[in-house]
Amino acid sequence: MISNRREFLTQSILGAGALSLSSAKLFADSSVSKPPTRFIFIHKGNGLPPHSLVPPSFSEEQMEAEKRKDSFAVDLDDHDLPEWMSPIAGHKNNLTILQGLSGKMCTTGHHTWCSSLGVFKANERLSSIKWATVDFELAQMFPSPFGHIEFACFPAGGGNSRGNINGIEKGFSARGPQQPNYAFGSPKVAMQELFKSVATDQQAQSQYQLQRKVLEFVATREAGLAERLTGTERPKVANYADAVQDIRKRNARVEAMGDVLRQHLPELNGKYLADDISTVDRQVGFTEVLLSTLISGMTNVVTFTVDELGTNYTGLPGIEGENVNQHDVGHGKPVRNFEATEVRKKIRHQHMTVIDTIVSRLKSVPEAGGTMFDNTMLFYFPDNGETHHSNGSEWPFLVLAGDNTRLDIGRRYIRLPGYGKPGHKTLGNWYTTILNAYGNPINHYGSLDVGLNIDQAGPIERFSA
Repeated sequence: MISNRREFLTQSILGAGALSLSSAKLFADSSVSKPPTRFIFIHKGNGLPPHSLVPPSFSEEQMEAEKRKDSFAVDLDDHDLPEWMSPIAGHKNNLTILQGLSGKMCTTGHHTWCSSLGVFKANERLSSIKWATVDFELAQMFPSPFGHIEFACFPAGGGNSRGNINGIEKGFSARGPQQPNYAFGSPKVAMQELFKSVATDQQAQSQYQLQRKVLEFVATREAGLAERLTGTERPKVANYADAVQDIRKRNARVEAMGDVLRQHLPELNGKYLADDISTVDRQVGFTEVLLSTLISGMTNVVTFTVDELGTNYTGLPGIEGENVNQHDVGHGKPVRNFEATEVRKKIRHQHMTVIDTIVSRLKSVPEAGGTMFDNTMLFYFPDNGETHHSNGSEWPFLVLAGDNTRLDIGRRYIRLPGYGKPGHKTLGNWYTTILNAYGNPINHYGSLDVGLNIDQAGPIERFSA
């Protein structure tokens, strides 16, 4: 029994997240002359130390410039990648290592919640969410039947999931002011919810048809109730009725692409659909679902939290039997005979295998005379900045982008001026650059850093294609 409106919305597929978006492209190899751009945001917990992204082949002069946080850029063709990036070495032509952005206007320390995507102070209170995160802004610019999809390897206790790591819980993105997004916590629940309209199991199909009737009943009832109410209750109930109608419209759009969805159903064996699943297998399963949603055209924007500080890592190659506590690792505690720095490398290396799978698969799918990856941007970055106890002075990014990107950043290691130096740039400048490049003329996205006495507004002009 669903006891209230909030519970109903949460159980009805990620609440009402971005459900009013109009229908768009349904086929990856569509004849439409201009395919949409796709955006994949992959973020991790426990910080990302800037020095770990520095190519080991840098000259002494370049290393000194790096230590001083001086601005410079070099072609990656001339350099080796750090060992933990080896899985993506074959994609170097599409890679940018971006250093020097700051995010002190965000919540830092252990957790940032929506901060790293929204560029504002955030915590677990809904009242702290100021506006839509950048991934939702992009989802509105490149609409799709589902709008936006979020996956998360939730922390085992507390945090967003409150221990419900296999369910549908508050994610790390936001649909708008005081409106958190909801994320799928396991490949199993993602499969059940995203692809249930084409389920072959009779019980699953029956449940889906029952939900359709419940949605129709609730939408009609609530719309009628809103008409009879007055005062502050009327807009509340009307908003709820509109949200249910949006879910119905979204479901109808997804149903209309049934044949396409059947062609691109994720191929996952039983271990990826189990409730008791290792962190690494959870990431692998999510990767397959993520690819199916993009290739089928269900969505153009995906956010994937590959881990959070409270995510207990299991299944890491070389230490498969260990339950790795990332907080302990952040404080330098070794795991078995591996120093904490080596454990961090193993975790980042695992993330790169995920990214290699995504990029390689998208490069194999034809689209508009090229491939799907030509029209894709993927961002890998820390949830909370430069280290375990971050202060936001640096926010490193790896960017992998196809040939049709509208930013001039490719195949380079780019260090922007360090914090407080002339020309320094923030997360807000970075997201403004991306939004401007793809059609949103916003003057500046995100909060400003009150501690910086420089002009902070606007895009990073040097990145304009």
